[in-house]
Amino acid sequence: MKLNQGFTQQQTQVQKMAMTQQLQQSIQILQFNTDELQIFIQNKALENPLLEVNVSTDYMLSNSSAVFNTYDSKEDTNYLNQIPNNGTSLFESLLDQIHLNYRDTYLRQLIIYLTEYIDVNGYLTVTLEEAMTQTGASYIQLLDALTLLQQLDPAGVGARDLQECLLLQIERDDLAPDLAYLIVEETFEEFANRKWKEIAKRYDISLGMVQEVHDYVQLLRPTPGTVFGEISDQYIRPDLVVKISKDDLTVLSTKSGAPSIIFQQAYFNKMSQVEDQDVAAYLKEKKAEFDWIQKSIIQRGDTILRVGKEIVTRQKDFFLKPERPLNPMTLREIAETLEVHESTVSRTVNGKYLETSFGVFELRTFFSTALVQSGGEDDVSASTVQAKIKQVIAQENKQKPLSDQKIVELLASEKVDISRRTVAKYRDILGIPSSSKRKRFD
Repeated sequence: MKLNQGFTQQQTQVQKMAMTQQLQQSIQILQFNTDELQIFIQNKALENPLLEVNVSTDYMLSNSSAVFNTYDSKEDTNYLNQIPNNGTSLFESLLDQIHLNYRDTYLRQLIIYLTEYIDVNGYLTVTLEEAMTQTGASYIQLLDALTLLQQLDPAGVGARDLQECLLLQIERDDLAPDLAYLIVEETFEEFANRKWKEIAKRYDISLGMVQEVHDYVQLLRPTPGTVFGEISDQYIRPDLVVKISKDDLTVLSTKSGAPSIIFQQAYFNKMSQVEDQDVAAYLKEKKAEFDWIQKSIIQRGDTILRVGKEIVTRQKDFFLKPERPLNPMTLREIAETLEVHESTVSRTVNGKYLETSFGVFELRTFFSTALVQSGGEDDVSASTVQAKIKQVIAQENKQKPLSDQKIVELLASEKVDISRRTVAKYRDILGIPSSSKRKRFD
């Protein structure tokens, strides 16, 4: 069999987009929030001697002479003062308490050993039997060590399960209901599964008293160790501000925390006098970089303002009506109106905030899918339906909570057509339990 192998030349034309480094960084600049943009510009300033960064700490509106302080204080604004200090870990806190409260004995060594097995939630992850094998201590010695460990703060630390964690907290609370400890200790499973009639019968108490214990337990911490990992609300620098005057809405850009760049003209003029081709090429490169960064920052601000204005226009009812309804709105609709790509709108709304007189909102929260209504009714947003469900449940009779099907019927009377499964899904999103678990016995 004879094989023939030949080579031919064929020319094809393929169209594709090649993203330059500057285009990629321009997209990044649009996606950055204010803090990320500030870090990016400061890093660029380290590389470019012609670029100086200026960060405004005044809360100013563009096109407005009004100045708004972020808080009333006689001190100069320092945003570092608003960052919480969460440097101490749970382990470090426990060690400090152990050395402060207990003498240097073998028992203290066992307490420290057990502390090493406390997870971030505050639970003990080693059994006493395993600890006996590893330390050679007796069960009684380790039990004594655990008892002392469980007396430290936060209350509930060192627990081996959720039940013990709750009991440790109840035991140290003088304001706990009288039967709280006994109910959690002896009937924990029945209590958690809301078999309250059996509990009420067992202790000869009313369902209202069981309800009181339940309300109290809801206030306890199931994971006491996480208090050391909590971060209090950080200060948010809004990118836009909505000014409301009767039925008129005005959207303005803010200057708070936004970095601006200054061209080092004196340094540029001085170095330009040096007769060296390498120096001239270097200055040309850094000047071009400065112009590009300045253009990108201006374009970023203009894009955020344009998108913000369009959002406010479409969601006018949210800013003017007390129930804060949201109209159905998608990224594509905004992109088509502004004649930009949908991904541009997505990058613009993520991590960018809008301030109103009643709160600060991330721009992406104003987007909501539509639920198509039958009978020719106008479509409603998913957020609006969730708000209606939340309102209906808030107004229900807590002794006879509404079933999902009943909520469907009530919403239908308001011309909102959704299924029972949709109600159940939205309840889960809102963190609202089912009707059987919402029932109260007050």
